[in-house]
Amino acid sequence: MLVVLFVMLLAVVQLHILGYAYERIGIRPQYIFSILLGSLLGSYINIPVAEIGGERIVGGQEIIFYGMSYVIPVVREGSETVIAVNVGGALIPTVLSVYLLVKHRLYARGLSAIAIVAGVCYALAYPVHGLGIALPVFVPPLVTTLVALALSWQKAAPLAYISGSLGTLIGADLLNLGKIRGLGAPVASIGGSGTFDGIFVTGILAVLLAGLVAPRASSK
Repeated sequence: MLVVLFVMLLAVVQLHILGYAYERIGIRPQYIFSILLGSLLGSYINIPVAEIGGERIVGGQEIIFYGMSYVIPVVREGSETVIAVNVGGALIPTVLSVYLLVKHRLYARGLSAIAIVAGVCYALAYPVHGLGIALPVFVPPLVTTLVALALSWQKAAPLAYISGSLGTLIGADLLNLGKIRGLGAPVASIGGSGTFDGIFVTGILAVLLAGLVAPRASSK
């Protein structure tokens, strides 16, 4: 699957689709492929930060949610839920969003957009037994696009990525950490599992939608 996804990723980059999206937010072309590859490969890397014990763990099965299939890993011993931070779905989008926030000086509008998107994602996020917190893929990008265009027409593309990534991460995962206990998920990954799709797709699709009408952000 990784090989297939990598080949598809190369094809998409050659067609300048994802490249166009990142150029829209002001990322230099030479860094685009590294960011995309890091996000893809990083989605398989979870850094454990804590454990929640005392519950029955569900593992070794496949869960379908909003048309997306998630394989629950098998835990052989213990009954703890591992709280982890996903590299591709949390760390990379956060670092890139903070960079864009400072680069484009979108402090007040950025915080406002993040708060709005986080509220919507919090309302849409759904705890799934055995999986953790899942999120519908295509509603947040549309909300993010409208919010970005309303708050900053000139810099809608970078604002869309910032609010789409951080808003989804905060609203779907961080604000729902209290719901993890009792779900029986072997790994509750912040920015992973059912929310990686939401964060990655929201960031990219929102930028593409906003970029169709807003001016290009400078990559210098």
